Amino acid sequence: MSQLNRLFYMLIIVSFSAIVTFGSGNNRAGTSAAPELRIPVGARYLAMGGSQIAGVTGLEAIYWNPAGVDFSQSSASAMFSYRKYIADMNVGFIAVSGKMGDLGSLGLAFRYLDIGTINVTTMDQPDGTGQQINPSFFVLGLTYSKVLTDRISIGVNFNIINESFDRAEASGFTFDAGVQYRDLFSVPGLDLGIAVKNLGGSMKYGGNATFIQADATSSSRGPTFYQFAAAENQFPSELGLGLSYTRQLDELNNFTVSASYNNNNYAYDDYKIGLEYSYDKTFYVRGGYLFSPQATDNSPNIFEDFTLGAGINLNQVSGLDLSVDYAYVPVKYFESNHVFSLNIGF
Repeated sequence: MSQLNRLFYMLIIVSFSAIVTFGSGNNRAGTSAAPELRIPVGARYLAMGGSQIAGVTGLEAIYWNPAGVDFSQSSASAMFSYRKYIADMNVGFIAVSGKMGDLGSLGLAFRYLDIGTINVTTMDQPDGTGQQINPSFFVLGLTYSKVLTDRISIGVNFNIINESFDRAEASGFTFDAGVQYRDLFSVPGLDLGIAVKNLGGSMKYGGNATFIQADATSSSRGPTFYQFAAAENQFPSELGLGLSYTRQLDELNNFTVSASYNNNNYAYDDYKIGLEYSYDKTFYVRGGYLFSPQATDNSPNIFEDFTLGAGINLNQVSGLDLSVDYAYVPVKYFESNHVFSLNIGF
């Protein structure tokens, strides 16, 4: 057994040890910093229920497992994704990557959460002051990924998070790391992946909005400004373990089945399974299922248990490695999400 193989199996042991140590996740929605970090981007793997950690490749791997970025077949790639999210919010994702020969691949990604325009209200004017604000939420990421051997790849993301609205702003830094092992146990098409995401310190708001004018009742001085201390919250980190198996049925037909387990510190732990069928590597049909055993009727997940999607590869028409993907994500209390992605390889 090579040194790299030994290292990979050690990572598996460490990952299971971490799950045992941290235990099951709890649904603490709304209490973490930067919850937008947990909103999936891209349509292909989201249509598979987000189960692809082991076999994910290309620019969508930036979110699911950065180790898969260097497995791209193109020398350079670009991706554009748009998601119609809940409560009239939208999520956008733009990413580019390029291979640097034996050094691996380098990627740059930008994603944003658009929550629209908000009317300003106060205690004295609960119906609105006539002013409006446009909050800004974005994540800027740098990715490095490298295929170490014909079986093992690694990857890491460095993310800068910024949130601002009116006169308040918060910034933070997180990183993700992942590893993939191809042909596990020498079985062709059987892959294993490990990914840890959103590791970092904490984030808190500051700015002029944290100052309020008040009177000191125990002092003879007039009104003055006081600053209140904003809460400091941790990022929603998670650990994922996944398996994927791809089987070529004949020259035209093949399928992929994937499964993963996610241990979350600010949400319920979940199990995911996904399927993808492709014809002539041109037409794709996908589906996924998510199971959270801790969720109950009194404390449910807002998303339904299944996802669906499809895709088409247009390289035979355009001459480029061009693909378009779509994912349908039903939601329990809001309108269903529709996700579109465009991938271009050069």
